[in-house]
Amino acid sequence: MSCQSVVVINPNSSRFVTRGIDDALEPVRLPGGPTIECRMLEEGPPGIQTQRDIEQVILPLCRLIADERSAAAFVIACFSDPGIHLARESTRRPVFGIAEAGVTTALNLGNNVGIISILPTAVRRHNRYFRSLGLDSRIAGDRPADLDVRDLVDKERTLKRMTETGRQLRDEDGADVLVLGCAGMARYRIELERVLEIPVIDPTQAAVGMAVAAVQLGYGGRSA
Repeated sequence: MSCQSVVVINPNSSRFVTRGIDDALEPVRLPGGPTIECRMLEEGPPGIQTQRDIEQVILPLCRLIADERSAAAFVIACFSDPGIHLARESTRRPVFGIAEAGVTTALNLGNNVGIISILPTAVRRHNRYFRSLGLDSRIAGDRPADLDVRDLVDKERTLKRMTETGRQLRDEDGADVLVLGCAGMARYRIELERVLEIPVIDPTQAAVGMAVAAVQLGYGGRSA
């Protein structure tokens, strides 16, 4: 693997989600840019949907990052940004979390950010995290589509629920830009943006775009 590479880690063990992430990153794979490699955490749960799931993946995720010597940057492809602070202590290379990157990207495209989450439990986690980042005042709403991660394979149902949720965020909460609150939603971004007619951010694309820029511009490791 090239030393000029960005390693994107899906902390769950879903091959469907990992393939979807990989496919969605094609526009970020630029000639002359760093290679982008998507990996799956084999010991992870099928989907990260509870606090227990998050705690379960933090140590193996950070071990993977600490043991990977040839990557120039990392992206944690889960909207809860599991273990982001410990991961940044585990390496001197940049580590990006997709929730942080997705919302900060959205703030450049709109004033009021709406989040399409999977389940109600995810909304509570996100609210805690956004408060910790000082971003909660810019979140217009965070609504669940009531989809299990494993439900995302059903294209018709997923698009229907995400569209309904996106319309509520836009029309009732006043969101003028949306962020997909799960890495497994990546394959539905373009269609959702077409239907809703406001910007829709895939947070993994946003985070990988930042990671690629960091590598290209030489934003290397932090001091120990």
